[in-house]
Amino acid sequence: MPSIEVKNISKKFDDSIAIQDISFKLEEGKLLTLLGPSGSGKTTILRLIAGLIELDTGEIFFDDIDVVKIPTEERNIGFVFQSYALFPHLPVSENIAFGLETRKWTKEAIIVRVKEMLALVGLTGKGKRYPRELSGGEKSRVALARALAPNPSLLLLDEPLSALDMSLKETLRETIRNIQQKIGVSTIYVTHDQTEAMEISDQILVLDHGQIVESGSPQELYLAPKKKFTAEFFGITNILTGKVTTIHERYYLNHSSGSILLPKNWSSTVDEEITIAIFPQHIILSNNTKKLDNEFPAIVVSSSFGGSIVSVIVEVNGFPFEIQFTSSRIKNKFTEGEKLYLSIPESSILLLE
Repeated sequence: MPSIEVKNISKKFDDSIAIQDISFKLEEGKLLTLLGPSGSGKTTILRLIAGLIELDTGEIFFDDIDVVKIPTEERNIGFVFQSYALFPHLPVSENIAFGLETRKWTKEAIIVRVKEMLALVGLTGKGKRYPRELSGGEKSRVALARALAPNPSLLLLDEPLSALDMSLKETLRETIRNIQQKIGVSTIYVTHDQTEAMEISDQILVLDHGQIVESGSPQELYLAPKKKFTAEFFGITNILTGKVTTIHERYYLNHSSGSILLPKNWSSTVDEEITIAIFPQHIILSNNTKKLDNEFPAIVVSSSFGGSIVSVIVEVNGFPFEIQFTSSRIKNKFTEGEKLYLSIPESSILLLE
């Protein structure tokens, strides 16, 4: 399986910039996810790599081979489209066999390979069914089997689970990840779903308006995002902007909610405007004051139950903070107007760009 390197690729459609100066590298056998909102350029990147549309500028390498001028059919790529693009008039087995027939595999080899693919994606015994007789999850598995059947060097998946319900998504992303790791195929996965990206990826590229905002492992991007856009996209809701001041040789953020003590190792400049993020699951709520640093009187605005997570919104001097608890930690309900004390541990504070 090759490593993939994309160098400074750009693409315009008419006067609209789809992507601009995108560069990244996918290591052999790894799964990289392109994550971002609609219109951020994810699918355009996938189609450029596949050769389905032409580059304006840049280079794409499979190992040390520049594939820009190599036709799509010669790039040895498996592609799973968002719509699955199954042939409605062909049964499952013939859908899977289609790419093998175009590559002139023998009839005997095709029969063996189709059987292997049906077993790999958990559809043994369903080869004679037609797409109209399949569930959404089964269609997704057929599309995956068809893409993998010819032993591609690179697998591209364009939001393959977007049309499925939550429980099916969870099952199928685990299936996709297990299969990808089992066969070791280099894979690029497109999604707008943060949870999906975190659970399935070795590396994530966060995209917005055709550019890479940030990249890293799921753990790096979730626990220590560097950019405000990334923090917001991964659900960190407590984002504050203010100017830095010092008191007794410690740095504070001046904010409408109060003066927030910054971590001891903080390096900043007085009067510098900065933006910080505070993890909602790290904030502490108490009935009584504990006289801690970064402790503020707070009033409950609302609370909502989300299954495993309870989210509470409180106001500190009119500024809203979200606090998240696991359901098992909550013994009593929060009531609107209830007066509490909110504490912000220094370790929960991140500096954002």
